[in-house]
Amino acid sequence: MVEIPVQEGKVPFKIESINEPCFTYYKIIGDLSSGVPPVIVLHGGPGAGHEYLLAFADLWRDYGLPVVFYDQIGCASSTHLRQKAGDGSFWREQLFQDELDNLLDHLGVREGPGFHLFGQSWGGMLGAAFAARRPPGLRRLVLASGLASEELAARGVGLLRDQMPSDMQQALNEAEEKGVYGSVGYKRAMDFYRRKYVCRVDAFPPVELLPALEHMGEDSTVYRTMYGPSSLRMIGSLKKWTVVPRLPDITAPTLVYNGEFDTSHDVAQVPFFELIPRVRWITFSGSGHFCHLESGELRDRILKVVGEFLTQKEIADV
Repeated sequence: MVEIPVQEGKVPFKIESINEPCFTYYKIIGDLSSGVPPVIVLHGGPGAGHEYLLAFADLWRDYGLPVVFYDQIGCASSTHLRQKAGDGSFWREQLFQDELDNLLDHLGVREGPGFHLFGQSWGGMLGAAFAARRPPGLRRLVLASGLASEELAARGVGLLRDQMPSDMQQALNEAEEKGVYGSVGYKRAMDFYRRKYVCRVDAFPPVELLPALEHMGEDSTVYRTMYGPSSLRMIGSLKKWTVVPRLPDITAPTLVYNGEFDTSHDVAQVPFFELIPRVRWITFSGSGHFCHLESGELRDRILKVVGEFLTQKEIADV
């Protein structure tokens, strides 16, 4: 068996308003000197860390694509900034764009073959915004269960909630009205929501998702500040966020995918499909938000779709 190259490291990341050294942790699967564009993986959350996306490391084994995972600032193995909890002016999209720029420069992947971006959930939001700048070296873009705007995200979640039993809808509404999210009814409703729309597995959460839940449980600074206390409403610094006006500026061929029952509802994917000039959109039937974790068969299908998209030589039909 051929040994798979793995490299880990930390990139210094200077933040003007922070008077302490900060760094971004990264892990490379494969060989960056192979002459093939690496896939830079942007995780979700915000604040979930990279581990739940490690299935995509197989893009190196199966397609010869080096894969770069990293933990965004404020979570997992990168620098934590708990002192910035609740500071919506600090936790903004631009901070994460700056961090990604810093990582790309450190790795030196803008030149030569360039790089691909793969963003899942919040990572898809960040990836779309970053790609709209037409960064030098970007070859292809994958938006996995991303969201085009906070408004469309809320509309999609509303459509899913409308399909839930009425008593569960009432429990969710009461929790949001009171700002109290610890009731038995709320927890029962959220368990139903997670199993039906977030990750459709018998034993929730799947083991691959545990590190992300642990990261956000141990330090919720990023998630609660940017998203809010509930995954059903984006009321933090991402409120009113949108990438829709910027989508026509994306020139990289783009693959969009989501699940049939995804919390990233079809309504939040439509602008990607309508406004990105060269785009494909695939919806995986019977699946939820973390569709790559729902079964081995589905995981293999997704890896095949992503791998073939990133390695195809002809793009005229994209």
